[in-house]
Amino acid sequence: MKNFKIKSYCKINLTLRVLKKLNNGYHNIMSLITFCDLHDVISISKISNSKDKISFSGRFKKGINTQSNTATKVLNLLKKNELIKNQAFKINIKKNIPHGSGLGGGSSNAANLLNYFNLKMKLKLNKIKIKKLASQIGFDVPINLERRNTFLTGKKGEILRLNQKFRLNLLIVYPNLICSTRKVYKKNRKISLSKPQSSFSIINNTKLINFLKNENNDLEKTVTKIYPKVKKIIDVIRSQKGCHLSRITGSGSACIGIFSNMKNAIYAQKLIKLKYPKYWCAVSKTI
Repeated sequence: MKNFKIKSYCKINLTLRVLKKLNNGYHNIMSLITFCDLHDVISISKISNSKDKISFSGRFKKGINTQSNTATKVLNLLKKNELIKNQAFKINIKKNIPHGSGLGGGSSNAANLLNYFNLKMKLKLNKIKIKKLASQIGFDVPINLERRNTFLTGKKGEILRLNQKFRLNLLIVYPNLICSTRKVYKKNRKISLSKPQSSFSIINNTKLINFLKNENNDLEKTVTKIYPKVKKIIDVIRSQKGCHLSRITGSGSACIGIFSNMKNAIYAQKLIKLKYPKYWCAVSKTI
């Protein structure tokens, strides 16, 4: 059977404001999201078996439950809704994105699989239907259905896709620490008083950097209190030459730095690798 390969890119929360808590336990959030060129690789093919075969490889395969993950959730959901019948698939995901890091690797895997099945299996799901399925898998999954800069307005479920291209030089450091999103939100006391927005527009990169400097991630204080090593990483990144700003992405534990150019980002990467040789440290560009 033909084997297809899919690049599953990671997302970055450039900003994150926590708004009110919803009845389902989630919170409304207002967030500016971009995607960078780091990616997992999904290999998928049809098999003659009666059962699906899902496996993980790569640096960050450890700790992923092969029986319960976003890939199995996609297959189970499609079969439950009878969108896939009497077929089995072999899926391997090479995990280059650390899980439990706030980089959305698992959500990206799910979204890319949904798009794959919709296209290759000719499910003919429109944007509304595929978004509804995606939201049943996880809060972040609908965001990853399109690889475009995105603004979460803070209104329940509203996703604005932006036409603007961001050109950001990124340094990402993962301190080998899985942050519990549930625990972080439960302990978080910072609720932004900002009102949900219905639009978002930034003309150029200079204005984007200035905007980001005046924003933050509402979860950062809670994350650094629970996991003190994250605060150290943020401070180390921020102190590097050419770093505009540094903060966590999502609910952590990955920390990002935005740099004036890639040369400075690479130099900072080398210094941080010397200081923290066991941490994963990568440079990347937004796409």
